[in-house]
Amino acid sequence: MDQQPPGDRAAAGSGVPMPTCYRHPDRETGISCTRCGRPICPECMVSASVGFQCPDCVRQGSGTGHHPAASRPRTLAGGSVAADPRLVTKILVGINLAVFLLVSVRPALVGDLTLLGLAWDPSPPPGSIEGVAEGQWYRLVTSMFLHQEVVHIGFNMLGLWWLGGQLEAALGRSRYLALYLLSGLAGSALTYLIAAPNQGSLGASGAVYGLFGATAVLMRRMNYDMRPVLVLLAINMVFTFTWGGIAWEAHVGGLIAGVVIAIGMVHAPRDRRTAVQVGACALVLLASIGIIVARTMSLT
Repeated sequence: MDQQPPGDRAAAGSGVPMPTCYRHPDRETGISCTRCGRPICPECMVSASVGFQCPDCVRQGSGTGHHPAASRPRTLAGGSVAADPRLVTKILVGINLAVFLLVSVRPALVGDLTLLGLAWDPSPPPGSIEGVAEGQWYRLVTSMFLHQEVVHIGFNMLGLWWLGGQLEAALGRSRYLALYLLSGLAGSALTYLIAAPNQGSLGASGAVYGLFGATAVLMRRMNYDMRPVLVLLAINMVFTFTWGGIAWEAHVGGLIAGVVIAIGMVHAPRDRRTAVQVGACALVLLASIGIIVARTMSLT
């Protein structure tokens, strides 16, 4: 007489009908797939790292016993490898160009979108007080996508394309987007803190300098020759502090934020990767908010 599996004996003794294999309804079984829970007979069950799987789950998850997403390739920072590693970079370039064209058609928008701490706008009469300190918080973000001169947007978009594509491929889309936006916000926050309240500021330079800082961290992490990016960064910093009309505060703020976020992104231990990465982004965000709130309190 064949031995009956313990699960079968328990079910038979309790009077409860035995489940049948989902692929062979005429075969009773006490075994179920460890992933989907469907009952499977000995002919259908496939050994996995833990328990058994059904043929369908094996085909979907490559027989690893994990969800299919667990078998997908990952970037250095743990992000998903995308078919188009420059998609977010293309979108960011497109937004900057679209805003540039918009303000070319409607120049009056520049005054409404520029980063401004606190200033009197005499037009239209009787005039009004404008700026972040007056509750126009959006200026901290809109100014990140605002350019007036062809040379200005040309250099920034060149830097975004050259640095952004590599970082997006290395970090993954969501992490890269967080790096870009938080670096830009940090640059705006430092400008708001240090620059004169009535001094206007615009451009994607803060975010681009964040990409510079992140590129240096990434190259150090991968043991690449850092001299090219360091020389380029040094040249840009010289221009930052010697050319007139440049908001050096945005450059410095974005650079510091980019370095901090990138360290959290690429040096996070694997078992705590998400927590460390979120923590690094939260640190930069909270620091930026703290600076903005403190400056607003001092101006009002």
